[in-house]
Formats: sequence, structure tokens, C-alpha cells
Amino acid sequence: MPHSFTHILIHYIFSTKNRQRFLTDDIRPRIFNYMGGIARRNDIQPQIIGGIEDHVHMLVLVPKTLSIADAVKLIKGGSSKWIHKEFPRLKNFAWQIGYGAFSVSLSNKENVVRYIKHQKEHHRKMTFKEEIIEFLEKHNIEYDERYIWD
Repeated sequence: MPHSFTHILIHYIFSTKNRQRFLTDDIRPRIFNYMGGIARRNDIQPQIIGGIEDHVHMLVLVPKTLSIADAVKLIKGGSSKWIHKEFPRLKNFAWQIGYGAFSVSLSNKENVVRYIKHQKEHHRKMTFKEEIIEFLEKHNIEYDERYIWD
């Protein structure tokens, strides 16, 4: 086959450093829009970006030219710089070092979009820590809880 064809739909999850509640209602839409712009400038197709005060969920289509790690690095790095410039009061803002990246089948895309849209409601019942552990266990990812929260 002379061409490469891919469909790499990834659900990223990452939090603010120490899960600080920097992403308030008034700035969250602007930050998510900016993250979407970073994605598009790098040929990453954002499907939905959402979250709450201390973490982000993004469903994106990653191009064949970028690794999963490089795609999230571009978005986190670019948005962090922009947040510092645009919101001086957030001088201590930082993203956590790590992230979760989970593959999503096209048949499950709408369920993930719905899940991301309803983060506020979801987190009335479940903490971020419980959510991450559920994702890790659902995807059979071994983990040591001592190292998840650094």
C-alpha cells in the first residue's frame, strides 16, 4: 500500500499540578478554545475539550505524523505559556507532568463526547482520583498508587 492511513482517536486526561483548582468557570472556555487552536495548528483534530477546575479531558484525532506523547506535549506546553501571559493572577499555574491517553474506537466516540460534556455532573459523584483509577483499571493498566499523584 503506497499511502499510510490512520485514525488515531485519543482521550487525554491530565490535571493541573497538585490538582489546584485554577480552571475556574470564567476562564475555562477561553483556555479550552485556545487548546483547540493549538491542536488545529498542529494538524490535531479536536473533537471536544472539557473538564472542571482541576483537570482536562480532550478527545482528539492525532495525525500519523505525531506521536501520542508529542501531541499532548504541544497542547500542554503551548496552553501553559498562554495561561501565564493571559492570566497574570495564575503565575503559579502548571500542568501535571504526566497524562492519561486512552484509545477510543469510532463506535464509542459519541459516548466519550457525552462523558466529556458532562464532567461537572460526573464529578458530583466521583473524585478525580476515583476517575483515574477507574480508567486505569478499565484499560488493564498496572499502576502503583504512590506514583499516580506526584
